[in-house]
Amino acid sequence: MATSAVSRVRRARGVRRVRRQLPASPWLFAAPGLLITGAFILYPFVSTLLNAFTDRRTLIPGTFVGLANFRALLHDDMFWIGLRNSTLYVLGVVPALVILPLLLALLVQKNIPGITFFRSAFYTPVVASIVVVGLIWVWLLDERGLINSLLETVGVGRVGFLSDQWLLLLSAMAVTVWKGLGYYMIIYLAALANVPRELHEAAAVDGAGAFRRFLSVTVPAVRSTMVLVGALSSVAAFKVFSEVYLMAGPSGGPAGEDTTLVMLVQRTGTGLTGRVGYASAISVVVFVVTVALMLLVLRADRREER
Repeated sequence: MATSAVSRVRRARGVRRVRRQLPASPWLFAAPGLLITGAFILYPFVSTLLNAFTDRRTLIPGTFVGLANFRALLHDDMFWIGLRNSTLYVLGVVPALVILPLLLALLVQKNIPGITFFRSAFYTPVVASIVVVGLIWVWLLDERGLINSLLETVGVGRVGFLSDQWLLLLSAMAVTVWKGLGYYMIIYLAALANVPRELHEAAAVDGAGAFRRFLSVTVPAVRSTMVLVGALSSVAAFKVFSEVYLMAGPSGGPAGEDTTLVMLVQRTGTGLTGRVGYASAISVVVFVVTVALMLLVLRADRREER
């Protein structure tokens, strides 16, 4: 007994000695993550925020100009075009990405032979490179592409999917929805797995059909997941770049009418004569709007809970 007591005392002294020798050991484990976060998130964010109040260019440090960049935005036609297109993108993409993946998840959640193949097929666009996906859709929708060739064969005639201002924007929205379906489907599948089967059985006993059970049981059970999907898809849609850039080109479609805000940031702030300060001001606007979108979605969710 005395020997065990002595060993415990020695062990406690050893632990205290190690703690005194390595007081910063927890910070050593957290240091890699903190360094990466600081270098690639915090520093760019603070730098962009500071540059928004300067007239900095790519090769010129610039001076403090206050709110001049933000006042210039109010008189910039391209800024309003970009804001319009980004807003329309949210309105067109988010409802589809909230509802369609849920319906898709309901279809593939059943354990029937061959369902794994369909789950993998629906998820494949998610892991595909956006550049590859964009080029494939450009090839399909081009004036001489596969879809227009089929339309011409059946007598409809060629459609300017990539040359008409609104059709191009709708085509880019379709690509975004097609690529995001599988990702949000997986999120819904995880939520549907936690819905008690007894609720559906009780609703069926009460005479509720499939559609009624969907509205009365499934939707309330996954409502928090729908809010999450709505928040994620709204932020991603407002910051859209790759789909529109690949399909509309660097100019942003006919006369630049399909330019989005992030495309405007890239176009304005890059190159040897890039207006870094002005592009940073646009980036700050994008950040503020995306935060506002998330707050609106969360506030709407809280109102429904009441």
